Amino acid sequence: MKTRLFAAVAATLLLSIGMPAAQAASPAQALPVPKIDVVASAPGKMETAVLAGGCFWGVQAVFQHVKGVQKVYSGYAGGPGSMAQYELVSTGRTGHAESVQIIFDPQQISYGEVLRIFFTVATDPTQVNRQEPDEGPQYRGEIFYGTPDQKRVAEAYIQQLNDARVFRKPIATRVDPLKGFYKAEDYHQDYLVRHPDQPYIATYDQPKVAMLRAVFPDRFVAKPTLVFPGGQPRT
Repeated sequence: MKTRLFAAVAATLLLSIGMPAAQAASPAQALPVPKIDVVASAPGKMETAVLAGGCFWGVQAVFQHVKGVQKVYSGYAGGPGSMAQYELVSTGRTGHAESVQIIFDPQQISYGEVLRIFFTVATDPTQVNRQEPDEGPQYRGEIFYGTPDQKRVAEAYIQQLNDARVFRKPIATRVDPLKGFYKAEDYHQDYLVRHPDQPYIATYDQPKVAMLRAVFPDRFVAKPTLVFPGGQPRT
């Protein structure tokens, strides 16, 4: 949280000198469609993706607005359950990455399309052990696959994007097996919805949602799917 507090202070300073905290999303194009994807399962069966791409607040917020996504949880992956607590993960010494668990309907959106949105809007996959102002291994980019098909699609898509040189640098996002996902504390869930004007959120996360709306208008849904739709947890 220390890095994020510094980022919030910096954003507040930008506001004080007349610079807007929430810049409009830069013009961008969607990345190429994955050439290899997971075949949709039987109707009614939900699938799960676990992705890490920096602070989980913004990644969660993006996928809460994606058509076909049923629920998105902020949490921790890559380390032991006994240490999956924010204060410990924030030290960067537990092995975890701040992650999101995305439960989606493969009849409406494929796993490959989830990755396409992730790389286009939610994260900069060329950064190593950081994302925007946040630094440390807990902010690394990582795809935690739950099935051999997810591994195959993730690795093939990264190779496809690298071969096409769509980024100035090679993709640094790791692809590793999912050993466990642990939901973050309640106050981290639905964070953007509850704190839309917080300087960090306004500067780094609101533009991601705006870019989703601009680049994937057919995938964007205005009303987010929330972890706590009937009432918000205590901050």
